[in-house]
Amino acid sequence: MEWMQVFTLAGKEFRDRLRNRWVLVVALVFTVFSLVITYFGGAQQGQVGMKSIEITITSLVSLVIYLIPLISLLLGFDTIVGERERGSLDLLCALPVTRFEILLGKYLGLAATLTVSLTLGFSLVALLMLQQFGWSGLSVYLSFVGSSALLGLAFLSMAVLLSVVTRERTRASGLAIALWFFFVLVFDLLLLGALVSTSGHYGADIFAYLLLLNPTDVFRIINIFSLDDIRTAYGFSSIIPPLLAKPWVMVLVMLQWIVLPVWLAQWRFKS
Repeated sequence: MEWMQVFTLAGKEFRDRLRNRWVLVVALVFTVFSLVITYFGGAQQGQVGMKSIEITITSLVSLVIYLIPLISLLLGFDTIVGERERGSLDLLCALPVTRFEILLGKYLGLAATLTVSLTLGFSLVALLMLQQFGWSGLSVYLSFVGSSALLGLAFLSMAVLLSVVTRERTRASGLAIALWFFFVLVFDLLLLGALVSTSGHYGADIFAYLLLLNPTDVFRIINIFSLDDIRTAYGFSSIIPPLLAKPWVMVLVMLQWIVLPVWLAQWRFKS
């Protein structure tokens, strides 16, 4: 594999997203929403403003779970299928570059776009965290931003896989929205419904491990166990095994969510 060709394709993809203002739009969206959530996130406790790290992170976790997966899926669903419909994919494949290099270059370009957008979008809150809570608060916040980026990359990987396996852009977009609904809204309801319907007699022991099948739940666990007050707020400490309570274990699980869809995409793209 020629890494220079991969980075050239990644750079082109990144510049294309800069030209159509993807980075600016996403950064502005996250700046506005993160500031609003940060300031009003504690309203249900009868307080506004940045009163504690725990309340701020808890509020932002909810924002990230709903917004980042959707943005990532919309960013990547037409990566390959869009090129195929425009007829430019055949031109790319005719160049002295392998299909895996094309796929990896495009993915890295989109990953850079998403990461830069999130970093810019969360940067203003980072400055406020530093001013309010010092370096200790900033380190916790940066860990949260890092886990948010991993969540985005996981859904971006799934979007690229969808773009490879579908033949029409409209179908890819529909499946992307369906994925968002399933992982963000439906998965936990199905899991909870199964536990309730069986009165907890079946599946209770493996409930925590079933959460690993959803990257949004992995993201929750990473941040829930970052601070004691967050863990208490979500009430998960009694059902999460000690092994899964270790953030580095959950980071490894999230990395698998990033790598596996890309690996499946390149296997399908070559065939």
